[in-house]
Amino acid sequence: MAQHILIVEDDRTTRMRLAAYLREQGHRVSEAENAEDMEQVIAADPPELLLIDINLDGKDGLTITREQRAASRVGIILLTARDDLVDKIVGLEMGADDYVTKPFDKRELSARVKNLLARIADIGQAPQGPPPVEVFGPWCFDRIRRRLVSTARTESLTTQEFDVMAALADHPGQTLGRARISEMIGRDGSRANDRMIDVIVGRLRKKLEKDPANPEWILTEHGQGYHFVDPASV
Repeated sequence: MAQHILIVEDDRTTRMRLAAYLREQGHRVSEAENAEDMEQVIAADPPELLLIDINLDGKDGLTITREQRAASRVGIILLTARDDLVDKIVGLEMGADDYVTKPFDKRELSARVKNLLARIADIGQAPQGPPPVEVFGPWCFDRIRRRLVSTARTESLTTQEFDVMAALADHPGQTLGRARISEMIGRDGSRANDRMIDVIVGRLRKKLEKDPANPEWILTEHGQGYHFVDPASV
């Protein structure tokens, strides 16, 4: 069955045109004008992805994002006519996976939808455990754009930094040895003494820790490996 997308948009013309386009792309699409209508659809047929207008009347898109992220791992893309970086950062901090500024190119939005749905499907096939970390302290781990975002700054991640960050954030509170991390990022896991992991962790600490020498988030378990602090335990 096609994955279910729910569009929450109070502009009827925009909502209908977007729904028609996504249906042409083979998606199963529902529409809601506001948060109340959205909740009714979710109760009857939970979607894999929400497309939410940030500037809804009544309960706005940021509030919806925070509430939905607390309740589930549903994919969330914010639609906004605002060109304010703060709004976008706040949306990511509240748990949105991506955002698109109006007027948007339909093909670009379709590509973002396709990529996010693929990632959601991968997460759904993963073993159950603590949910992957998306927001911790002042940071949002923006997996779509491969970067760390806070209200103060944005830190881009190299491919290796992103892969190690994802491995750690997907297993909050669990200690991962160097060999295990190497396997997870596609390196030869038999090289248990591979110091490349140490180098990458060092670079990540410089980007996200207040004091890299005394880290708060990526901790060293001597003789065992590294673990990412579960934000829920802080």
